[in-house]
Amino acid sequence: MQSKRTIAGGYEAAYWEWGEGPPLLLLHGFFGCGTGWQPVMSHLAPHFRCVALDLLGFGDSAKPDIAYHINEAAAFVRDFMAALSWHGVPVVGYSYGGWVAAALAIQCPSLVTQLALVAPAGIRDDDFVGRYDHLRPLLWRSPLVDGALAIARWVGRTSPQIQQICEFRTAVQTQPVARALLCRRLRPEDAVDTVEQDLHRIQTPTWVIAAAADRTIPRWHCETYAQGIAAARLQVVPDAGHDLLQTHSARVAQILREALA
Repeated sequence: MQSKRTIAGGYEAAYWEWGEGPPLLLLHGFFGCGTGWQPVMSHLAPHFRCVALDLLGFGDSAKPDIAYHINEAAAFVRDFMAALSWHGVPVVGYSYGGWVAAALAIQCPSLVTQLALVAPAGIRDDDFVGRYDHLRPLLWRSPLVDGALAIARWVGRTSPQIQQICEFRTAVQTQPVARALLCRRLRPEDAVDTVEQDLHRIQTPTWVIAAAADRTIPRWHCETYAQGIAAARLQVVPDAGHDLLQTHSARVAQILREALA
């Protein structure tokens, strides 16, 4: 798997490439980067030229000071495809990347020849409101927070919960998209760029892959995509959680190969 870089719309775009054959664009999830696709790419590389992009604000791609609305993320992908001289390729998006992929298919339908959405985010869900309020202190850029976490890590150094909190603190401090979404999506009316109202505009053949035991993206979100897109087919991976790219990589790759054949 090779690490590469290019310029997309004036921003640096980092991406990972593996395999030979027809191109396939892979978009990662929240708190991730292109390398998160590596387990799936290992199965797809004999059949596709897999390109896993670090989305704007993630990984080694540029991290500008912008609002990070989903249309800005989709525009970055559009400009990345132009930089690679791609005029239409299959696009696969996971979680947040599925949201971006759907927005791209809505805004630039000619660029997406086939669409696969794996546990996709991007559907308005008012049940999310308030769910992460207790994490807001982790967004504060204060040495007091870092000092308190250092003490907590020393006292509870064997606690997986403390380790997860510290990892989350690191993530929100280094990923501006995480900060933007957690700071600006605190009310139902803040869901200004979810895509459920525009799914009918997607005419591209689409596969929606849901994880049966997903506790992050409710199954009805995937069903909303499948019902809203006329040319969509829903497949459910049994016993899989939201981390299905890691735990069920062979099955996800099999579904994608069959879908994109």
